[in-house]
Amino acid sequence: MTPVLRTARLVLDPYVPEDEEAFVALFQDTRVSRWMGDGPTTEAEDRALFGRVFTKVYAEDLFDVWAVRHHGRLIGHAEIKRTDEADGHEIIYALAPEAWGSGLGTELAEAIVAYGFDSLGLSEVHATVAAPNTASLALLARIGFTRVRDVREEDGSTTRVLTRRRAPGPGA
Repeated sequence: MTPVLRTARLVLDPYVPEDEEAFVALFQDTRVSRWMGDGPTTEAEDRALFGRVFTKVYAEDLFDVWAVRHHGRLIGHAEIKRTDEADGHEIIYALAPEAWGSGLGTELAEAIVAYGFDSLGLSEVHATVAAPNTASLALLARIGFTRVRDVREEDGSTTRVLTRRRAPGPGA
């Protein structure tokens, strides 16, 4: 079951059915969705995705997916899951544009990474980022991710695969 995570300013908790409109609004904002998956999708596809969070991901305990809240309002989305593209556990996050530039993205990414290391016991976590998404690449570099390789996509675009390794513990 996806646990609740708290940072200084954010609460990451499982989605509830009442989050559907805010989820769809986030995913329908092309400033956000252009960097997610294969890019913008239809409203119907985003509603279907929201439904699958409950009927598949939570019901079958597939991986952790969170609603990201600031002052009680849904402002983002976060996940950590095993993916073939990263060949390991990948963090996935998105914030509404009004939250950009406030440090909340760094806080969010750090929280997911810490969860991967501390709760899931991972030795490394990965992220895949479209090469033109310089803001996300800079954020990940600031928190210790390094570029491992580039993947050339079918449409000719480039996706960067980044990795952060767990720091060795005391006595290691």
